[in-house]
Amino acid sequence: MLSGAFTTIGRYWKPLIGMALTLFGAATLVMIVALVVAASAVASQWDELTSSSSGSPDAAQLVPLGVAFGVLMVLGMITYLLASAVVQAAVPVVLQEAVLGRPIRFGEVWKRAWARVWSIIGTVFLTGLIMLVPLALFLAGFAGLMIYMISLGDEDGVVPLIVAGLVGALLIGPFAVWLWVRFSLAPTVVVFEDQRPVAALRRSAQLVRGTWWRVFGVGLLAYAIASMIGYMIQMPFQAVGMLPGMFEPEDMGADPSGGELIALFGGLMVLSFVSQLIAQLFTAIFPPLVVGLLYVDLRMRTENLGPVLAEAAGPTLPEQYGPPPPAHV
Repeated sequence: MLSGAFTTIGRYWKPLIGMALTLFGAATLVMIVALVVAASAVASQWDELTSSSSGSPDAAQLVPLGVAFGVLMVLGMITYLLASAVVQAAVPVVLQEAVLGRPIRFGEVWKRAWARVWSIIGTVFLTGLIMLVPLALFLAGFAGLMIYMISLGDEDGVVPLIVAGLVGALLIGPFAVWLWVRFSLAPTVVVFEDQRPVAALRRSAQLVRGTWWRVFGVGLLAYAIASMIGYMIQMPFQAVGMLPGMFEPEDMGADPSGGELIALFGGLMVLSFVSQLIAQLFTAIFPPLVVGLLYVDLRMRTENLGPVLAEAAGPTLPEQYGPPPPAHV
């Protein structure tokens, strides 16, 4: 699975990296523009905040800045979620052609991915909701029991209740992981089989049945590799971000002004955006690609998908394989 994922990235890097770079680059651009807008929202206090006079800005002066950056965070979250959903839909689209050995253009990837993006969002939302509902019910019940015990003044019963809560959390955690693995193939099913969210969740559970540990192990390894490579990509940018702290205080002044702090903070945010963009080009592609290959592998093992793919590939197969058997794609 892992070797196939790296091979697919090597052969189809243009549509994969191009799609991720376009979407996450646009999301980063939106964040930078929103950052400029957030700064302009406090233009009336800008001179005072960036003045060379020492001392901290008044709290009332920072309220508009806090509100602006709060709106920026919400906008950025929505933008990145939408970009991630389109990329998560684009990876199976490319994989559909990769398993057949056929090329695919950027425009076709965009068209087919955007057609399934809302189903992808619904599938991811339902999966997260299914995982969070048991945890939320447990926390609500635990909090209610804690409040009840405290209201009764029974301090001796609080400690056993806390221990029981920790044990319950340890039991619910593996259950949430089990649900996540059970429905992990659903986004790929949405694209490959043109299914809606609920049907995709059922289909994923059907394919994972009997091979949960294999899907869990391969998926966990894929996410671990992606996280490690993403961290290695971000390390140089983090090192650059630490450079200002290496200067002596007299280099920036004993008491840096608000303008110096804001400029430093803005520079670090830009570096953070750039490092996240570069890291996401791999971390957003590799795990869904491995999961997609798992989906294809499971269908080959359980549903005899090989002849279907052979017929769909047609002329792209080597001649020594002979004519493909008749099958309905």
